[in-house]
Amino acid sequence: MIAFLLSPVGRWLAGALAAFALLTAAYAYVDHRGYQRAAMAYETQIAELKAAAVTARDAEIERQAAANSAAKTREAERLAEMQAQAEDLQSQIEELQREASEDPDAGRVVLGAPSVQRINKIR
Repeated sequence: MIAFLLSPVGRWLAGALAAFALLTAAYAYVDHRGYQRAAMAYETQIAELKAAAVTARDAEIERQAAANSAAKTREAERLAEMQAQAEDLQSQIEELQREASEDPDAGRVVLGAPSVQRINKIR
């Protein structure tokens, strides 16, 4: 074996194997460094995307809160309007009942002019 390595063909073969091993090691080192750079670039990009997603989520939560607040305000206004309308209607009903109880023709079979006017007020 030693005699083969000392021969010109053996030295050439040993040199070729050493060169191949050296080139393979250099390629593996360079490839590993390139992988690390790419991994770092993508990790940075992923972190930026996550930060943008958090910002967008916070903005959406704020938008929804503002929309809900505006809707509750409109609801409260509408409820106040409806309550006022109900109170007006209740006072109108009480007024019509009072007028009906004071009507001298209340016991008659036909409707008199004041009775017709009260019915028309309901419409």
